[in-house]
Amino acid sequence: MSQSLIIPARTWVSVGSPLLLLAVWQVVTAAGLFPSEVLVSPEAVLAAFAEVIRSGELVTHLRESLFRLAWGFSFGVTAGLVFGLALGLSKTVSALFGPLFQAIRQVPVLAFIPLLILFFGIDEVFKIIVIAVAAFFPTALSTLDGVRGVPKSYFEVGSIYRVPLWTLVTRILIPATVPAVLSGVRLSLTRAWLVLVAAELVVADSGVGQMMEMGRQMFRLDIVMVGVIVAGLIGFLLDRGFSLLQVRLTRWRTA
Repeated sequence: MSQSLIIPARTWVSVGSPLLLLAVWQVVTAAGLFPSEVLVSPEAVLAAFAEVIRSGELVTHLRESLFRLAWGFSFGVTAGLVFGLALGLSKTVSALFGPLFQAIRQVPVLAFIPLLILFFGIDEVFKIIVIAVAAFFPTALSTLDGVRGVPKSYFEVGSIYRVPLWTLVTRILIPATVPAVLSGVRLSLTRAWLVLVAAELVVADSGVGQMMEMGRQMFRLDIVMVGVIVAGLIGFLLDRGFSLLQVRLTRWRTA
């Protein structure tokens, strides 16, 4: 048999594990081990999937969620990059804000929701800020670690030759910190999506999380399962897509 036709064992496992889970799910529901109010069958979920696609409900909710993610993630990552650079390059900024940053980043993002609701209400601004906060901390931390990982000799040489700050940042600092920063941004993207869905479950009138909440309120567990599957699939695609982008952007390190 040609080597090109041999499928690696890892591929079989990757494809087989979801299929095995689906088969177990089907067997359990067919055997009636749990009532339909607790666990619905794969056929019911598939029918609900077709229902929300036909009605346009899924597209509407998904569009709203991705819109919020794009804005919140952009703001959070930008602020995290700037703050991380300032924290790593300035001893004054580090002394003033370093301890506070290290303390606040330990607090779960969802714990900020009640406070943010008091300040911003429950409109779109609140949702975008929650996402921005979720993306801010991993990006800032990875940027800070990346800057601190740059050898001091790089800066000493730049100081000797009186390299302008802009040139020092764009030609030395950024290339040296790209891998660490990209890892943080990737983590920020995943975290932002998780926090968004959780926030939509609590305070939203649209979005994937709210679709799940409305399904719960109407005792439509099949709609809830559709939301769970969609949320997991979107999260997987976002992470895998950014992973491929990360490989392309750091290809020069192995060249």
